[in-house]
Parts: sequence; C-alpha cells; structure tokens
Amino acid sequence: MSPNEQLNRTEVRVATMVWQGHTNPEIAAVFGTSEQVIKNHLRNIFDKLGVWSRLELALYVAAHGGISWGAPAGVKNEIEEKVQVISTPAALAQRAGSR
Repeated sequence: MSPNEQLNRTEVRVATMVWQGHTNPEIAAVFGTSEQVIKNHLRNIFDKLGVWSRLELALYVAAHGGISWGAPAGVKNEIEEKVQVISTPAALAQRAGSR
C-alpha cells in the first residue's frame, strides 16, 4: 500500500512539511491550529507508517519520492504558498518577539 493510500490529505501535508524541515509551531501556523493538533496528526502518521520519530518520517518521505511521494494534486503549491506567508520578515519577527 502506498503512503498516499495510508494517509489522509492533512496527514500528507503534515508529513511533507516535516520532511521539509518545518517545526511543529511552523506547521501549526500554516494550518491555523494548535501545536497539540499537529502532534496528534504526527502520532497518527507514525502509527500508520510504522515510524517512531520525525527523523524516521522524513527519511520515509524521502525514500518515497519526497514532496511528490503521493500528495494529492495541489498540495505542493498550497504548502509552498503558506510557508512563504509565514516566512516573510514580518512573520519571522513576530514569532521571534513572542518567544
């Protein structure tokens, strides 16, 4: 069974962002949700794919073709657009100020 058949759309997006090196707070900002919700998604992803850590997940995604590993159409562009928004100098300064 391919990763795309095992994971739902949200889980594919989360797994892809982990593979890209994003932190849980960054992923939560893209989704407009809490860090705990992202942790719950990761726990489900780990269970479905049989991995134990973010590193194993990233290696799994890389081994299955990276960002094109089965993401539904449009997910790549959607992720990239949202990451650009949270990576603007103003957004980065705001996050740095909240620490």
